Amino acid sequence: MDVTGVGRRFRVDPGLLALAVAGVVLVLWFLAGPGGATVSWAVQTALDVSIAVVAWRLVRATVGQRHARRFWRAVAVTGLACAAGDGYQTVLAVMHLSGHQPSPVQTGFVVFGMVVAMVAMVCHPLGGAGRQRLRLWLDAVTVLAAVAVFLWYFVLADVVAEGNRAEVAGAAVASAIMLLLSVGLLKLLLSGTAPFAKGPGLMATAGVAGTAIAASTVTLLTGTDDPGVIYVSQLLPCLLMPMAMRWQELRMRRRGASAGPRRRRHGSRLPYLAVVAVQLLLVAALTTRSADPQVWGVSVGAVLITVLVLSRQMAAFTDNERMREWFQSVVQHSSDLTLVVGADGQVRFATPAARRILGTAPDELVGAALADRVLPEDRPVLTELLTRLAAERGADADAELRLRHTDGSYRWLQVVGVDLTGNPSVAAIVFNARDVTEARRLHDELSHRATHDALTGLANRSLLELRLEELPADETISIVLIDLDGFKPINDNYGHHAGDQVLVAVADRLSVFGGLAARLGGDEFALLIYGDFSDKSSIEAAIAEPIWITATQRVQVGASVGIATGGPGEGGRLLREADAAMYREKALSSTAGRRRGKP
Repeated sequence: MDVTGVGRRFRVDPGLLALAVAGVVLVLWFLAGPGGATVSWAVQTALDVSIAVVAWRLVRATVGQRHARRFWRAVAVTGLACAAGDGYQTVLAVMHLSGHQPSPVQTGFVVFGMVVAMVAMVCHPLGGAGRQRLRLWLDAVTVLAAVAVFLWYFVLADVVAEGNRAEVAGAAVASAIMLLLSVGLLKLLLSGTAPFAKGPGLMATAGVAGTAIAASTVTLLTGTDDPGVIYVSQLLPCLLMPMAMRWQELRMRRRGASAGPRRRRHGSRLPYLAVVAVQLLLVAALTTRSADPQVWGVSVGAVLITVLVLSRQMAAFTDNERMREWFQSVVQHSSDLTLVVGADGQVRFATPAARRILGTAPDELVGAALADRVLPEDRPVLTELLTRLAAERGADADAELRLRHTDGSYRWLQVVGVDLTGNPSVAAIVFNARDVTEARRLHDELSHRATHDALTGLANRSLLELRLEELPADETISIVLIDLDGFKPINDNYGHHAGDQVLVAVADRLSVFGGLAARLGGDEFALLIYGDFSDKSSIEAAIAEPIWITATQRVQVGASVGIATGGPGEGGRLLREADAAMYREKALSSTAGRRRGKP
């Protein structure tokens, strides 16, 4: 059957159906009596081969997933090794050279296969870090302790009490292998990095555990030593492993092998189930052995208290999981970027908005220095922000910074920070940042339009007057006013587009004189030059150079220049004096022109 997902259309899978039918046949065959050691070893060999075949199919289905392919290769090797050992044992049984007890050769092959599987599981990436990894290992050790208790109760205790050294050694080796396999499986199941889904993983885990304790458990619960029942209890757990692997193959085929690892849960209920199982085992052990009322009272109280504590913990666990999922959902869809920065200046946490704002995954920001992302000329702003935050911990402060995008551009961010280094739960500075690049760009564009001439790009009268107000009072400045001569005929003869070309060309030539060049309106310009300036001839010569308005046509204009020198506080007077000097120059030029025009 296809059980790849709840609510999906039911469909029979031939592979799973064949394994399920084989299980039913095995139960009927051995319980009816015809089955024996030879058939048991032969069936076990066939199951080992099926494990190797399905594992190799999973290897081929995980192309491009290095760790998953390595894991499934190891499982395939384990299946082949077990098949070799069980096949050898089958030959011995057919030749009546051995019964149900395994030979050293069979044990050697099986142990080798188990070691290969254990190494693959131990070497598989664990995932998580810090306290998250610590919680994972604590959960694993809790479940492992429960597995050890069950192994002791069902496998080791009686052998240690009554068996010989060989039996004790064999039971100890089998138990050690089971414990190590349990460590590997628990590591994969709890970490979320397993190359298999949760359902198939739990089924395979049940199969591995059943190979060690199923026979003892059945004997304990039923009180029977029927060989048919023993054989069934040993073979059915082995049947679960190829069924789990086939289930995994179906899931990968439907969802795609490249779907990646499943999302890791932030906690697991397996440790709680392990505690409950051990408590139930305690009650079962007391029922089979005589115990006085005192022991029963203490045991029942211990079980009751454990159940109450676990119930409370499970309720808190569920609430915490819901709260965490709620928080993650809010953070995932927030348009603002949150950065948690340590005292060393390195980013410890970043929200998913980092990809939208800075073009990088949050994990790529973690461990990087925040200052490295800030535009170098904005780093003093960051330093000043950190100083303000440190001066009053717990209070917020804001600033605007430019942070580098992965495409090389810089984004303007409105950053609000709060210093929580004194809070032991955080011990860092928390920044909330909003992308204001477009708003800043619009603001800068409007500010530029308000202070600059649209045609030439020079400063306008407003910016000129603002700069005069900002200058130190003890600095000497020169104001130069320029009015073009002969500009109107160019507009009349060639059109306003030609006049605009002339104005742009004059603006470029005035910009080389330093200071601040401005267009005051029409064909009137100004220069704010720092220091004493009186070389108006150089300005007149620069403007008098021919200006090309087409590829074959050029024009020429002159200039009337007026200069006034003084202090910034005298800006108004200097503008008036320069204006008067300019018009005197223009009047002289007009008079000289009329005289040259007389016959």
